[in-house]
Amino acid sequence: MAMLGGGPRRYSDLRRAIDGISQRMLTLTLGGLNRDGLVTRTVTPSTPPQVHYALTPVGQTLAAEVSSLIEWSERHREYITHHRHRYDTQSADNPR
Repeated sequence: MAMLGGGPRRYSDLRRAIDGISQRMLTLTLGGLNRDGLVTRTVTPSTPPQVHYALTPVGQTLAAEVSSLIEWSERHREYITHHRHRYDTQSADNPR
């Protein structure tokens, strides 16, 4: 949703910009957002067809809320990474 905050984006641009997402997961996520009325999907007939996604007005209101969560996660990324590593190391040393 954050990637669509600046305006419509092509599917291929979204796939390149979102690190680590599979084609299947992106397709499922965009399909769900479209189903929920949060994004629109527009197919431009060309060879190959171009598919654009854009936020609906309601999607724009949610994107504003999601951006706060994204900012929080970016500010705390190192903290979370450190604790995940520590937890994983302890779990490996003490299997249940």
